[in-house]
Amino acid sequence: MLGLVVPTAALSWSPLSTRVGAISRAGCGTRCAAPALAADWALLFDCDGVLADTERDGHRVGFNQVFSEDNLGFEWGVEEYGRLCEVGGGKERMAAYMNAKGSWPAEHMTRLPRKAAGLEQMEKGLPVDEGRLQLVTGLHKRKTAVFQDLVKAGTVPLRPGILRLVDEAIAADVPMAVCSTSQEASVRTLVQTLMGEERYAKFDFFCGDVVPRKKPNPDVYNLASETMGYAAARCVVIEDSGIGLKAAKAASMACCVTMSTYTTGEFDALDVRADLLVSELGEPGRDTCVTLADLRKLLD
Repeated sequence: MLGLVVPTAALSWSPLSTRVGAISRAGCGTRCAAPALAADWALLFDCDGVLADTERDGHRVGFNQVFSEDNLGFEWGVEEYGRLCEVGGGKERMAAYMNAKGSWPAEHMTRLPRKAAGLEQMEKGLPVDEGRLQLVTGLHKRKTAVFQDLVKAGTVPLRPGILRLVDEAIAADVPMAVCSTSQEASVRTLVQTLMGEERYAKFDFFCGDVVPRKKPNPDVYNLASETMGYAAARCVVIEDSGIGLKAAKAASMACCVTMSTYTTGEFDALDVRADLLVSELGEPGRDTCVTLADLRKLLD
């Protein structure tokens, strides 16, 4: 397996036709040769940071808007949110932050039942008492709606190489899924809006609370493997974060990491390694152009 780091210049995304198969390989050279021919494997994408660089200018903006609407008295800065992304799941992220900062609204603290009198009383990253659980659940539901509006407004574009790679997979009949800790509504909106209806119809979705334990636990990838009917050894994951890489490796899957805004420097310290590490999936004619054939080779 590869342990390759491929540098590349920053690229801007430009819309391609939403017609399936409408991709150009001109100028891509040998690295964009014909994709793998047999659909004996599955391709699993993370969403945030992989399909689009959503965290800084999408989810963070949405969280801050709902914090302001509810007069919570805090907001998440760019660097701070990067650290918070180490917690998988938006509800869990809010709970971890308000625990650490002691910033739960007073009315929720005075209503804590005796068994949950300590802030540390959490289960799977969420408060055990109904009041605080309802707070983060409600905030997250509203944040999802704000995020969907941002995507529809074109605030969050796809990352370079995503449409090209998706079209290669469709042409080769390689099944695809998105496996994300984000709410399914947000993920579906992003794929449907930015990729078009035909591509959207080719994806399975395993998102949000579909599994009890979120990344870095392997549950969502295990579920995808079981549901799609492909053994872990026949799945390739594309991730962008340390917790995502850990989840993929805990599921015994090959993993390509494409670094994003918040994940450029965290991988050296991990006890697991990506099979392929790149700054982006890239486009034809650029320094980096990761193809379907490249990903298929990670299974050899």
